Amino acid sequence: MHHKVIFGWVGFFLALSTVNCFGQLSTGWKQHDMKRPLPPIVDPGESLSQAAPPSDAVVLFDGTSLDAWRSGDGGPVKWLLRDGAMEPVDGGGYAYSAQGFADCQLHIEWASPAIPKGKSQNRGNSGVFLQSQFEVQILDSFDNVTYADGQAASIYGQYPPMANVSRKPGQWQSYDILFRAPKYKEDGSLLEPARMTVMHNGVFVQDNVKPLGPTSWMQHHPYSNRTGKIPIGLQDHGNPVRFRNIWVRELPSEKIEQPTEPYDPLVVELNDSQIAGLVGKYKRQGGGSYEVLRKDGKMYFTLGGPLMEMIPHSRLEFGLRYTAGLLEFKLDEAGKAQSLRFEMGGSLSQATRE
Repeated sequence: MHHKVIFGWVGFFLALSTVNCFGQLSTGWKQHDMKRPLPPIVDPGESLSQAAPPSDAVVLFDGTSLDAWRSGDGGPVKWLLRDGAMEPVDGGGYAYSAQGFADCQLHIEWASPAIPKGKSQNRGNSGVFLQSQFEVQILDSFDNVTYADGQAASIYGQYPPMANVSRKPGQWQSYDILFRAPKYKEDGSLLEPARMTVMHNGVFVQDNVKPLGPTSWMQHHPYSNRTGKIPIGLQDHGNPVRFRNIWVRELPSEKIEQPTEPYDPLVVELNDSQIAGLVGKYKRQGGGSYEVLRKDGKMYFTLGGPLMEMIPHSRLEFGLRYTAGLLEFKLDEAGKAQSLRFEMGGSLSQATRE
């Protein structure tokens, strides 16, 4: 993060947060407090090997073209493409994805300059902005002390990473970020804050944290009711940080899909005699046994483990209360079950009464 002004249409969106009247969240720490405990240093293991993106990913940069990126004014990005990597140039400004995203998984690889210059925030500084608002800090944090909420893999100015797993300057590093966009009520007030999970060099460093608001330098901004798919931003901090292998997977809604019809559309009542004709143990073909029993006025089926309540669809056919299974019985002339057929999860088995 830095103190430069972000220009253009993205700057306008960020400026909206300064006039928002909704409440501000807090971690209990002031920003950039040097007394805040630093995360422990952890060796991330072997060096990163560049992997191909998943088949459903939107590839934003594969080392061959900058066509998927724009500058802050919406024109062509003013960054350099060199040796399969993209990097900012003096005065080039931020790079923004031409495509917007909301809930997503982002993979990005980056490398700070091989010969480090400066210290603290003036060394290999950049950042990744989800929805152009919420920053995962990029910094050369290898043997470079800075404030805890400003080092590599921090949610800048808010949450330090759980560990410092930075590689040496010049080595490629990776972020894998799961992002859930904030949700707002109809009146524009905040319903749910954003959520971010971060892996740095394959190590879990941010655990579903909730940003306090949009990233800002030296101040706090509340949420500003920005919805929809918004570009991803890469920061130009004046340091030649390189980027490669950038891809995004759009995540499905967290809303749980409900069936359009009830699972047990038909339920019938059985009399005591009909129930008694089904109760008993059944020897399974191939080994093992099943049992049908009656308890507290209900019928249950068991494979030798938990009791599963049976829902009668007819005298011969039963579903299960919580499991998508189907039981079918064959009766003799006296109405007593001689065998059963059990189907569940694509598997079918048969059993005869013992």
